[in-house]
Amino acid sequence: MKIIKSLQEKHLSVRLEGRLDTLSSPKLKQELQFFLGSVDELVFDFSDLEYVTSAGLRVLLALQQDMEDHGSMILTHVNKAVMEVFDITGFLEILHIREDQ
Repeated sequence: MKIIKSLQEKHLSVRLEGRLDTLSSPKLKQELQFFLGSVDELVFDFSDLEYVTSAGLRVLLALQQDMEDHGSMILTHVNKAVMEVFDITGFLEILHIREDQ
């Protein structure tokens, strides 16, 4: 998986390409850990995210919980396959997903 980050003041945008799975989830958590205390908004662009597994869901949940203390986490451009995973697992009720405009 490829992780592309863009930091502007207290706003961190992260675009993910590929699969968020057992192999890539720890890398995502590690790369974002440094930023979590200093940003107010974490926005994920899932335009190029192909699929997410349970390991990826755990990382997203942990990131969401970290951000709730001092800001927000938003997911954008979530494709149908990933949205189905969120729906089946109940994550649609947990995560903040911005509908595509």
